[in-house]
Amino acid sequence: MSTTDSRTPRPATPGSLPQPAPGPELRARDLHLGYDGRVVVRGLDLTVPTGRITAIVGANACGKSTLLRALARLLAPRQGAVELDGAALRSIPTRELARTLGILPQTPVAPEGLTVADLVGRGRSPHQTWWRQWSAADEEAVRSALTATGLTELADRPVDELSGGQRQRAWIAMAVAQGTPVLLLDEPTTYLDLAHQIDVLDLITDLNRREGRTVVMVLHDLNQACRYADHVIAMKAGRIVAEGAPAEVVTEATVEDVFDLRCRIALDPVSGTPLVIPLGRHHHGDGARTAGDAVPAAVD
Repeated sequence: MSTTDSRTPRPATPGSLPQPAPGPELRARDLHLGYDGRVVVRGLDLTVPTGRITAIVGANACGKSTLLRALARLLAPRQGAVELDGAALRSIPTRELARTLGILPQTPVAPEGLTVADLVGRGRSPHQTWWRQWSAADEEAVRSALTATGLTELADRPVDELSGGQRQRAWIAMAVAQGTPVLLLDEPTTYLDLAHQIDVLDLITDLNRREGRTVVMVLHDLNQACRYADHVIAMKAGRIVAEGAPAEVVTEATVEDVFDLRCRIALDPVSGTPLVIPLGRHHHGDGARTAGDAVPAAVD
């Protein structure tokens, strides 16, 4: 486990914007979660690194999305608690919580005919009261969110007419406009082609680096988790089996334990992060040439 203080802002790089003050701390204590008579998460303790990107990984049905739902107060714990800066999530008024935590569920659905601008504008709802209606600040938040997600020219288009990647960016824009210091994203790249997956992950990284937002996202792709996350949490059967920096967590032993998959770990030539190379029955690496093996000469 990483010993880095999760509340210490990441060092600024030359020419980068100054990092904002650390946001609220999200923590789970002795968390037990389940549905009906089935327990999914058992005795889980977790402190989300503030101002960082955290990726939760694990096999299907290991409890990743269940944990994220509990962190968003969409699922009440059977035992234990989720806390925000030391206060139990269940004790925080809904509108106040919505100004702190933004959630993007796995398969959000917009009402038919709703435009992109209207959807993004709904992110400002937590900031509205009977005495404070739509303001210039709300208008600016929506404009900035559309710009940040590259959707300005699509603002008047119905959401249901967009491509999958555009639609996912529209939902992220709504979360951006909500202006929360913490973003919880459940498989934000699901159903997207590779180019749109990278587009969405780059956008999430921009939000973190430019604004210091804490991001927790469930991801299936281990290599994307290693490349884009500062902190990785590996889950198995409702428990955390490893957490820390990608290089500490994504090892051959952990991948085999968590996914029941043999692999080799190489260095990603682009990001310098772990690169998982799966082994299978037909491609298992036995007898493969190594860098030191002689290469047959070309035949004229």
